[in-house]
Amino acid sequence: MKNSHLSLKFILNVVVALIISFSVNFCYAQQAAAPDGLGQANEFESLTQRLVQDGFDQEKTIALLANKMVCFDPGGVSLFFIHSESSLDYDQFSSPKSIANARKYVVTHNASLDKAQEEFSVDKTIITAILLVETRLGTYLGKRTVINTLATMAALTDKALAEKVWCAITDNKRPERAFFDKKVDQKSRWGYEELKALISYANREGIDPVSITGSYAGAMGIPQFMPSNALTLARDGNKDGQVDLFDHDDAIFSVANYLKHHGWKSGLSRQRQHEVLFKYNHSNYYVDALLKISDKLK
Repeated sequence: MKNSHLSLKFILNVVVALIISFSVNFCYAQQAAAPDGLGQANEFESLTQRLVQDGFDQEKTIALLANKMVCFDPGGVSLFFIHSESSLDYDQFSSPKSIANARKYVVTHNASLDKAQEEFSVDKTIITAILLVETRLGTYLGKRTVINTLATMAALTDKALAEKVWCAITDNKRPERAFFDKKVDQKSRWGYEELKALISYANREGIDPVSITGSYAGAMGIPQFMPSNALTLARDGNKDGQVDLFDHDDAIFSVANYLKHHGWKSGLSRQRQHEVLFKYNHSNYYVDALLKISDKLK
């Protein structure tokens, strides 16, 4: 009986090892079959058709998604599924050094901040706090190609492509599969809407969408606007006829207009300020950090 028991245990161990080996090799094979930057014409073929059906110029859309700089990016998009807002160190932004940099920013851009505060009734200390936390006042803008992020996310309606993102997540950081599948469904629809907004914004402003870089989430510019917000809420602060979120004046006015749009006005209670700022980033940690920075700048 003892030898029989050991034999059964040995067989089970072998079976488990084979299953694990198959799973790992399958993931590697999926990634190797279409490495980043290659074969994107096929990966984005369905996405291209959707965009054309939604009214985007066929020739331009095909050329855009076939651009050699536009590629399916499972590694970058996998960050959507492991990011944790609560793990970020927001205290760093209220350190003496960070507050000193923010004060210098207020002095340097005081004219634009004063105009925005007057026109939109948004405290310039709050505007500065947002720009500090989002991009360290424009010094850390993100290096990911935004269209790659959004096109990849939008393409995840294809289950085979979603599997490539699943395989790109390291084993020790993978969420539950049910959570992943649910989030893929949500984010693919969101990504498609943001992709359409990005193309529309770039067309309106005469910008090559492939040239726009930003965060792993597709946020861009000094205020880290998503394309949908850039398209509808960004403003031309320096009055040069173009909305450029990489320009400080435009960034300042855009943040002010965004907050006004969501209900900011003079004399808001602390609780109401928190509610409006929560619209910018759905994180209580984030909002608490903004209010703390604003208090220090007053």
